[in-house]
Amino acid sequence: MDNLEVIMAIKRIFVEKKVGFDVEAKQLHADLTENLNLKNITNVRILHRYDTDHLSEAIYQRSIDTIYSEPTVDDVYIENYALQEDEVAFGIEYLPGQYDQRSDSLVQCIQLIESEANPIVSVAKIIVLSGDIPTKDLERIKKYCINPVDSREADLDKPTTLELDYEVPHAVEQVEGFIDLDEKGIDKLWDNLGLAMTNKDLLHTQNYFRCVEKRNPTITEIRALDTYWSDHCRHTTFLTQLKDIEFDENAGIEPIKKTYDQYLTDREAIYGERLNEKPICLMDIALMAMKKMRREGHLDDLEVSDEINACSIMVDVDVDGKNEEWLVMFKNETHNHPTEIEPFGGAATCLGGAIRDPLSGRSYVYQAMRVTGAADPRVAISQTMEGKLPQRKIVTKSAHGYSSYGNQIGLATGLVREIYHPNYVAKRMEIGAVIAAAPKKNVIRETSDPGDYIILLGGRTGRDGCGGATGSSKEHTAESIHTCGAEVQKGNPPTERKIQRLFRNETVSQMIKKCNDFGAGGISVAIGELADGLIIDLDVVPKKYDGLDGTELAISESQERMAVVIDPKDKQKFIELVEKENLEATHVATVTEEKRLIMTWKGQEIVNIRRDFLDTNGALVEMKAYVSAPDAQSYFEQEREQVKTLTQQQGYKESFIRAVADLNSCSQKGLIEHFDSSIGAGSVFMPFGGKYQTTPMEAMVAKIPVLHGETTTGTVMSYGYNPYLSSWSPYHGAVYAVVDSIAKGVAVGADYKKMRFTFQEYFKRLGNDPKRWGEPLSALLGAYYIQEQLKLASIGGKDSMSGTFHDIDVPATLVSFAVDVVDVTTVVSNEFKAGDHDVVMIELPRDAHDLPVIDVLKSNYTWIFDAINSGTILSANSVGQFGAAEAVVKMGFGNRIGFTFEALEDEKIFASSYGSIILELKNPMSDYKLPSTAIKLGRTSVLPKITYKQTSIPIDELQGHWEEVLEDVFPTVEDSQGKTSDQLTSASSIYICKHKVAKPKVFVPVFPGTNCEYDTRRAFEKAGADVEEVVFRNLTPSMVKQSVQEFVQAIRSSQMIMIPGGFSAGDEPDGSGKFIATVFRNEAVSEAVMDLLNQRDGLMLGICNGFQALIKLGLVPYGDIRELTADAPTLTYNTIGRHISKMARTKIMSNQSPWLQNVTPGDIHHIPLSHGEGRFVASDAVIKELFQNGQVVTTYVNEEGQATMNPIDNPNGSMYAIEGIMSLDGRVLGKMGHSERIGQHVAKNIYGKQDQQLFKSGVQYFL
Repeated sequence: MDNLEVIMAIKRIFVEKKVGFDVEAKQLHADLTENLNLKNITNVRILHRYDTDHLSEAIYQRSIDTIYSEPTVDDVYIENYALQEDEVAFGIEYLPGQYDQRSDSLVQCIQLIESEANPIVSVAKIIVLSGDIPTKDLERIKKYCINPVDSREADLDKPTTLELDYEVPHAVEQVEGFIDLDEKGIDKLWDNLGLAMTNKDLLHTQNYFRCVEKRNPTITEIRALDTYWSDHCRHTTFLTQLKDIEFDENAGIEPIKKTYDQYLTDREAIYGERLNEKPICLMDIALMAMKKMRREGHLDDLEVSDEINACSIMVDVDVDGKNEEWLVMFKNETHNHPTEIEPFGGAATCLGGAIRDPLSGRSYVYQAMRVTGAADPRVAISQTMEGKLPQRKIVTKSAHGYSSYGNQIGLATGLVREIYHPNYVAKRMEIGAVIAAAPKKNVIRETSDPGDYIILLGGRTGRDGCGGATGSSKEHTAESIHTCGAEVQKGNPPTERKIQRLFRNETVSQMIKKCNDFGAGGISVAIGELADGLIIDLDVVPKKYDGLDGTELAISESQERMAVVIDPKDKQKFIELVEKENLEATHVATVTEEKRLIMTWKGQEIVNIRRDFLDTNGALVEMKAYVSAPDAQSYFEQEREQVKTLTQQQGYKESFIRAVADLNSCSQKGLIEHFDSSIGAGSVFMPFGGKYQTTPMEAMVAKIPVLHGETTTGTVMSYGYNPYLSSWSPYHGAVYAVVDSIAKGVAVGADYKKMRFTFQEYFKRLGNDPKRWGEPLSALLGAYYIQEQLKLASIGGKDSMSGTFHDIDVPATLVSFAVDVVDVTTVVSNEFKAGDHDVVMIELPRDAHDLPVIDVLKSNYTWIFDAINSGTILSANSVGQFGAAEAVVKMGFGNRIGFTFEALEDEKIFASSYGSIILELKNPMSDYKLPSTAIKLGRTSVLPKITYKQTSIPIDELQGHWEEVLEDVFPTVEDSQGKTSDQLTSASSIYICKHKVAKPKVFVPVFPGTNCEYDTRRAFEKAGADVEEVVFRNLTPSMVKQSVQEFVQAIRSSQMIMIPGGFSAGDEPDGSGKFIATVFRNEAVSEAVMDLLNQRDGLMLGICNGFQALIKLGLVPYGDIRELTADAPTLTYNTIGRHISKMARTKIMSNQSPWLQNVTPGDIHHIPLSHGEGRFVASDAVIKELFQNGQVVTTYVNEEGQATMNPIDNPNGSMYAIEGIMSLDGRVLGKMGHSERIGQHVAKNIYGKQDQQLFKSGVQYFL
């Protein structure tokens, strides 16, 4: 009994980063001082509080210095911490029911020590402020730091229990008297329930239950219908029938009206006798071009299926010189409302949702693009509107959320762009676009037949996201931030990564007849859409915690879940394969003959609705639309006047500065570096190119992710949109969004004739105002016009129609995403390649209506495609909002190549020219028969300056203006000071392997959060090794024990261990590699590792997360697994306080290792970095010894090859610029840079050697 009392006692500790490692606290101090103008704060401390229950004293004590904290960087306080007289403290914790990755990961780590343990851990962040802080300022700080959507102020007193006291629900109530309510009663009920459906929808529902079911509905049925019919799930605004469409009679309406007439003509041809069954609506206009192109034979590559997972085209992929049939899928997703109110979670699940759509189509998502809209983030916090988060907080937290999810799941983000317009203060725009691929043979498209089983796999169900679909369909008000907490989903990327691995298994994917992801609507939609007849058993749905009632289970939007339809005979095998990937799978539903959606819970049918009623999507809604003509003075005329005024009044220097230092043209490098752009070893271009990595790419290009062999087939994705142009004319805005997306793709080498599009529409709340309905109508007609003219089609899209905050509306938004398949051997990057080259602009002229001249566009783009493929073009760039000036200067940044302009009209240099493309020619202009609209812009120069007429400006000066605009919001550098060393060690002898093998085997462990295993496997197999991957499974105690046995067996049968990169358990709790290190500290695993190293001459390699684990184990630099002391070397948070993704220049300092047989000290390579905790720290004495022993493998160096603390070259602030170290004999090596992310035609816009030949050397050691 005494022992039980000890186990049940709540234990409290506080963990604080030591001085010098307290990056987060220093950043918060600067944030409060600068952005809240609180100069009276003298210091900020941050302590992480952990309350733990249901854990034995022995295991608890064992965990303190290995899981809760790290002796090198943390101070630990047991039960209490000391507050000084001038200090005040408050705490922050998640709301009950919100997913907390830190708490979850901590529990998982503890269970690795004791598999039968079932601890409860409650986490809070304690902020300690020093200084003279009045109560009103303290309240301001709390309001700034605590977002009530997902968090609350934590009680500083120790609780008596950590058990959540859930009321156990017993039954779902009926809505008594519903079928007898009069219209006023319906209105009152609609208001009381806060429904997203309209009053007419509720009347429609009442009529159904009164006349058909002859009963009152349950509250679950009302909530499920509200979700099922929401704008988010059923596009009800886009499907609203437009009965009376009028057009303005003012000048400028002609092309819009003409396009509408063309649409009507095409409708008649497409629908024929069914015309009257097909109402005119926004959705019909959005789809008509695709229908027409398909009928005319222009979409032969379109995959046609009943499943609606993502846009899908059939392509031939070259694999080792032979063509294979593949599917390429792409999708765009928005999370505008969730990101507005909870930026981190909203943006994270935006990407998670975008990934799950093509993933549910059984394709592997390998590249992402992020396009967002915001108001000026530099505006003072004090100017934030009531009911709003500060723009600065929204843009920074959402960047953290989106990048955190993508980086953890292992998805290369190839292009990031934030668009600024003052009206995005109404509601943020958060778009995630992804591209995916799979062998066509892996994707089976079959029907759901009676008797088929529906398996729910992935994450568990909680309250997060309840009402998310309906919430995102509502207008945002000042109260939203306080009332919408449950609507925001919480992401768990390690779980989604597991699903990616599962679905990439050919055996698994070929068992799946149909699949739907759990996004908006939860079970009611995700499973409800899979078959016409269903019985769903909610009692067997896995839950995160008890206390959920049937309604919550039916509509919860908890993330990382999939519903798959399988044949009953495949159930056992399917679930076994799911469990091998450390995932749960449950048979939750069965397909029935009767076409009804039935859900049961606790013996009660809480949903029983006919399919034909569900499919009505609510009451028929009719609206009028009035299309206004654009203002008489066009956007382009206004722009010409601005150029004239600026050049005449401020001169050409200021005109060039404006071209690169406007909020919409300035550098976003500090934002872009949050996102891993190299994972997958397939990114053909990095986001910034050139020797200096400063020319931004306009499109993202990646190789198709073949698992085996080499491919030269890749994809390109680009986007187009200008909110200012669209605000003048939604019609023209849409036209030029499409043209701009095409031009950016053509500029890297895409064939415009093969492009496919997907559109993102985002508009104000339309209500009943015909003029408001006219805006999206006009935009869709513009998109229709350009698709019809080019015989190209948008084959998918996403609409969001709630961009209103009181009387502020978002700008008319139609973003075009263009996708094409390309040959990666011929694509070109944007940066100028050398001096003394002719540069031309292939202009796209506009007609009398300011629309592009289509015939010229076609001929120009055809010529450019052929020229790039023939090697004639060295670099290319589209012309955007700030004209040729912006494009040329940015093309020059990457290699610091100057440019001398011809004496042209100012308008041609500084005004926008959407659709025009600038080309750097290989040979003199006179050698080519150029298109008729080609003009010579000028000539590149080795002198790094821009010259126009009598004005010359140094490239460095322009780059400074370009970089400083957003530096305060998205910093790129943080001062790092310290010593460096350039001491090289050339090995006189290298450890010789005495246990030779013909083909060595590498053990690659896969942990929750590992994401580099595919790149690692490819690198080792190419070098000639066999690779065995073992997934560590920890869902149950028996799985943990079995995984330990499998690890031991794999280690004992291998010659090498490679711990790949990733985010083990999400790099939590508050530190990377802890989960991995805890596994390797298991006695049996540790013995197997040391046997490999000490008895069998084995090798061990850890990269990034693997390096973090090796150093926490002591394997580097000591060569064995040991308990660490406070003076041990470690890796900690980057000095800049965020994730960094870029190519770094590193120098080989020693080749005293079997891993380094093929390099020489002094060799320099460019290696991808992607980490948040890569800063190497150790005492001077330890570092001196490492250099003397030749244990420093690599250092970060500058252009001259010298080790440096300059954050441009040493981005994480590592002491002595150390990037990698090894054990004394060199057989255990750890490094932060991803040496495995190499391949043919990868990172083509980065200059210098990239292959350190680690994997080749490791294999050679055993031969």
